[in-house]
Amino acid sequence: MVVKINKRHEEFVKEAIPHMDLLYNYALRMTANPDDASDLIQETYLKAYRFWDKYEKGTNIRAWLFRIMKNSYINRYRKESKEPETLDYDDIQNFYNTIRYEATDPNDLQEKIFGGLLEDDIARAIESLPEDFRTVVILSDIEGLSYEEIAEFVDCPVGTVRSRLHRGRKMLRAKLFDYAKKHGYVTGTN
Repeated sequence: MVVKINKRHEEFVKEAIPHMDLLYNYALRMTANPDDASDLIQETYLKAYRFWDKYEKGTNIRAWLFRIMKNSYINRYRKESKEPETLDYDDIQNFYNTIRYEATDPNDLQEKIFGGLLEDDIARAIESLPEDFRTVVILSDIEGLSYEEIAEFVDCPVGTVRSRLHRGRKMLRAKLFDYAKKHGYVTGTN
């Protein structure tokens, strides 16, 4: 029995763990909160380990993990939307002190260097896309997944993925045209 469990554990570590960073990056984009993204990844990997015997070896592990993560996110969202929001009295009492220390220093060198890696205009443009288009654009252009992997993740045909990606990029191009012109990426009326 111990040998069987160890083999299962080794297979899981070898197959699933290498995709954790990719899943975390997407979870962070979905939740917009590092703690929530970490929780979502932990939940995803716990479920994946628990149901490892249901995974068909040789199939696309990333798509399987993404589907678990997506379903976990949807289930969590539904649960949270039904629960009334709770507030911690200590947080309210110390609100001013909390936000005062979270203010950023405009002279912070690290913020100046790294703060603009994905500028706000670009991030807002991506976030403003309808969800179906935003998902395929992020998975393809930011995360580098193949059309087939994205199709498995969003549970639709590859042709639909290509269409959504084309339309999503076209929407982004329109939203970012002025930004590109302002920063010298586009000259004239390209």
